[in-house]
Amino acid sequence: MLTSAQAPALSRHRFPIAIISLCLLSVASKAQQPSPATPIDVLEIRQDIFVVTGAGANVTVQRGRDGLLLVDTKTGPASAPLLDAVRSLSKEPIRYIVNTNPLPDHAGGNEQIARVGSQITGGNVAAAIRDAGQGAAVIAHENALNRMVADGAPSGAWPTETYINSHRDLFFNGEAIRVFHRPNATTDGDSIVFFRRSDVVAVGDLFNTVSYPFIDTKHGGSISGVIDALNFIIDLTVPEAREEGGTLVVSGHGRVADEADVVDYRDMLTIVRDRVQAMVKNGATLRTVLDAKPTADYDPRYGATKGNWTTKDFVEAVYVGLSAKGK
Repeated sequence: MLTSAQAPALSRHRFPIAIISLCLLSVASKAQQPSPATPIDVLEIRQDIFVVTGAGANVTVQRGRDGLLLVDTKTGPASAPLLDAVRSLSKEPIRYIVNTNPLPDHAGGNEQIARVGSQITGGNVAAAIRDAGQGAAVIAHENALNRMVADGAPSGAWPTETYINSHRDLFFNGEAIRVFHRPNATTDGDSIVFFRRSDVVAVGDLFNTVSYPFIDTKHGGSISGVIDALNFIIDLTVPEAREEGGTLVVSGHGRVADEADVVDYRDMLTIVRDRVQAMVKNGATLRTVLDAKPTADYDPRYGATKGNWTTKDFVEAVYVGLSAKGK
């Protein structure tokens, strides 16, 4: 958890933007959605690394001489205020968008944001022709593209550059950037973005500080996959002192965190998984598991009784995944 001594490093940008009217995006999935009139704020967490909060998922922005790189694009209705927020940071072109998953609150603004960008053509060193490409490149795991196509996302929102292996590497704005695939976590197409010099990790829905993780069991998601991904994030992060500070972790929803926060979240999910798993091994039905309230001691912080992703939804996803694994 970040201490008060480290808080000044996270300076709020002086150009907050309020969405006057924001209609919810209608989607088939139960991914988190913003409420109307959600404010958008810009927070500088490292030199030339910013987080745009509100109106959907957190967006990480890297700024530099080569242009701008965005991790996620919020929802379609939030794309205009997101673009205003990004333009308050730099007038340089948006070159890259990286999607951490295919869900509408992370990738819903792809089409609108990518359209105003421009690709670097011929490689990152081809400065003379770097404006030749049309639209920003959108990077995601191939499974994320497949899910967006299957769910009927407009073709203009589809990733234009996909990877199928465990990772994809970039060098942009003088910094090595590693994009890691984490299989069968919240979906089958989750990615983690590691800004190596800045020591910042953007992790999408694999970790958030305000709710239990969304797990899409119909499309490859599993509680064990989320825990594996959190262990991977913990391996990437390094605390500064007394297990506090150090590597900054940009959550999918909620505040910026550090390794200690991820460890707490991992431990919580491991305990919940093991409780449900023990009941599954003893032949418990879903109704029995729900009545046992295996998340009760964590509900005051992460639970929800209404909305698109409730505590009941989460426990059911854990149960379904563990029951299927036992077959």
